[in-house]
Amino acid sequence: MAKNVVHISEAEAAGDFASLMARVRSGTEVVIEDNARPVAVMRPAEPYVRLLSESLRLAREHGSTATLDEDFAKDPEAAIERHREPLNLAVWD
Repeated sequence: MAKNVVHISEAEAAGDFASLMARVRSGTEVVIEDNARPVAVMRPAEPYVRLLSESLRLAREHGSTATLDEDFAKDPEAAIERHREPLNLAVWD
């Protein structure tokens, strides 16, 4: 959920679209309204998720000597098992 929410009219949204997009890119959620009735919501897209194959390609391109052996996932799996409580996003704000 966006930290900042801004309500604007359709005319305001159409008037300076580049500025509106800059606000969305910075994390603001924009509710576009017609006579105080919401008609559209603009929010940042979900975070980009990099595939493992892309990460491996980038590592090779940058000269990494890291290797993925049969135990590479054991530490993250153990950490996840130790911390199964729900994530509290409020502490990250």
